[in-house]
Amino acid sequence: MTTILTAGDHFVSNSLFRDRLRPVVPDATVRELTLPWPVEPFGDVAEVHEASGTEDQLIEALDGVEICVTQMAPLTERILKASPDLRLFCVSRGGPVNANLEAATRQGVAVTFAPGRNAGATAEHTVALMLAAARRVPATHTDLTAGTWRGDYYMYDKVGPELAGSIVGIVGHGAVGSRVARIVSGFGAQVLVADPFATAAGVAPYELTDLDDLMRRATFVTVHARATADTAGLLSRRRIELMPPGGVLVNCARGSLVDYDAVCDALDAGRLFGAAFDVYPVEPLPADSRLLTTPNLVLTPHLAGASRQTALNAAAIVAAEVDRYLTGRPLHHCANPQALADGPTAS
Repeated sequence: MTTILTAGDHFVSNSLFRDRLRPVVPDATVRELTLPWPVEPFGDVAEVHEASGTEDQLIEALDGVEICVTQMAPLTERILKASPDLRLFCVSRGGPVNANLEAATRQGVAVTFAPGRNAGATAEHTVALMLAAARRVPATHTDLTAGTWRGDYYMYDKVGPELAGSIVGIVGHGAVGSRVARIVSGFGAQVLVADPFATAAGVAPYELTDLDDLMRRATFVTVHARATADTAGLLSRRRIELMPPGGVLVNCARGSLVDYDAVCDALDAGRLFGAAFDVYPVEPLPADSRLLTTPNLVLTPHLAGASRQTALNAAAIVAAEVDRYLTGRPLHHCANPQALADGPTAS
């Protein structure tokens, strides 16, 4: 009899996991652990990042468990050593940052993830932020609710660009970036793509170019790259200063990709018309963050991927991986395929 732990939270809940797993493993023993995210922010747990819950909670809950499905539960070396029955750890998010892959591989535990689960939601949020920044939606709403009718927003030097007829630069043409390209094309925008892993044929009908050229030409720039050592500071001060006057910059990917001080300087100087961010170098934002006082900046609290479809997609993707594992088929989204090939190794 297979024993499964669903370590859900208040977004991808245990009930969603249970509903998707029931047809796959109708006879399994299913235990549940509810983690506090997003009511409580995620953070580092021992050596892993963006996790919710504690090592002690997981060690207790994983006793005798073969399969764990979760979004935010940590998988640390200590947890792995205390969980000898664990063989599959399914993370229902775009990357398994809350799992120690090296330790999992040594322990013979396969770690899967759910790429693309929130691509639609993030793409829609990105375009919403473009429009909000270009049309001053938050600022004008705040003025009206405070009882002020600002007619001066209609002055030529205070109005922003339309997507129609503008050049939109998309940095990263993966699951999210490619969707953003399709959406803004529908508005009548011209799309430039910068992606070192893409080909001209792969991004057609859009134009593939290098990042510096994109920054020089695009009125709207949005970044959709993964956070790695190579992409840290990708949109540097030098590149931000390449943007045409009156441009709009959006980041719904990761805070490490953009030099935020450089963006604040450009907004203070009036060189950029606006910017919009959903992700930050430190989350939650510190009370003294410069981003909270810089003009013409739209901020949302890391919720670009927050939609009902995202949660449903997440649960469905991991349930499909559980099905593949139990029926002996190859996993589609395994971050460490060597783990199942080798089994546990001596430490």
